[in-house]
Amino acid sequence: MAKNFALIGAAGFVAPRHLKAIHDTGNTLIAAADPKDSVGVLDRYFPEARFFTEFERFDRFLEKQRRRGDDGQVHYVSVCSPNYLHDAHCRLALRVKADAICEKPLVISPWNIDQLAELEAETGGRVWNVLQLRLHDAVRELRDRYDAERFDGRAEVVLTYVTRRGPWYLQSWKGSVEKSGGVALNIGIHFFDMLLWLFGACHETEVHLNSPTRMAGRLELERARVRWFLSVDGSDLPPSVTQRGESAFRSITIDGEELDFTHGFTDLHTRTYEEVLAGRGFGLDAARPSIEVVYRTRTSELVKNPQEPHPLLAGKAITDL
Repeated sequence: MAKNFALIGAAGFVAPRHLKAIHDTGNTLIAAADPKDSVGVLDRYFPEARFFTEFERFDRFLEKQRRRGDDGQVHYVSVCSPNYLHDAHCRLALRVKADAICEKPLVISPWNIDQLAELEAETGGRVWNVLQLRLHDAVRELRDRYDAERFDGRAEVVLTYVTRRGPWYLQSWKGSVEKSGGVALNIGIHFFDMLLWLFGACHETEVHLNSPTRMAGRLELERARVRWFLSVDGSDLPPSVTQRGESAFRSITIDGEELDFTHGFTDLHTRTYEEVLAGRGFGLDAARPSIEVVYRTRTSELVKNPQEPHPLLAGKAITDL
């Protein structure tokens, strides 16, 4: 039986992936909301969906649908809004007896997860997080390999992720640490979650670089030592990437071996929805470890002369970056 969906943040960058996932899993979007009205993408998938620019009217619509019973009730609310609104919009979903499917990061501060857990217990609903790298074939194969080999050493991991963003980035909510959680949370949370999922809990974290556009540091995990570098500054892109006209570079090496992320991203949101609809999605407990690690990381004091910096920091003064 098809489920009814509503979506918050229809004008945002990630909304089309959620709309496609709702469509491709055979379900129906009956309403969407966004203070911005550049939402022509709705016509591609759900031209009959109601649309609201005033959140109060959207809230009232969801409540009215709840009172209509199962035929009209919204079963899932997809949350694609700015990071600092995620927990509020998940709470709205639970209050109208719907499950939430929330984009990364689930919340900015770890204690917000506790509040959502209390509301889950009160309402019987669930909050599901989009942790799609756990569904990437290369990542799953790597985890299976480590489990099969009963890997008990400590891998040397180097994570580099650069995705160019223009001047608009710092002028938007994404440039506000209070609203986005900073670079580590906004663009890095999936990678931190993946590394924790692969290599176990974090025992130690250091920050070697912390600016509005770049962060770098080191994690000591149960089974890995991770040196990481995240950036939205296009000047950090390798020349080979810019020469190809591309705007992003992602690299993860494990003991010198590159983990291939070239392919396999296309349908990860659809696969996430399939898992949620089957009751196998990633809930609050799955999201908690990476949220806690990033919070510890972004609130840590800067290590000015790190002993084990990321290769892009090695031999450079912090003021050079």
